[in-house]
Amino acid sequence: MMVFNYNSRKELKNNIGKTLDYTETSMFGNEYTSNGTFCGSNRPQIPEYGNSGREFFATVTMQNNLIIAVK
Repeated sequence: MMVFNYNSRKELKNNIGKTLDYTETSMFGNEYTSNGTFCGSNRPQIPEYGNSGREFFATVTMQNNLIIAVK
């Protein structure tokens, strides 16, 4: 599951229409897709990801490398 580099789901939603700030973590290949849907989380307890705040999970829909929906 990829890591979203946002402090909250609200912050992620506020970035609809922008590119996604994320960290790939899968050793089986990239999860990011420029057109499509994928899941991810924020992992504030893992220091190397540099996040703070609460852990959250979200499903993001991308179109042409821009966030169009967050659930």
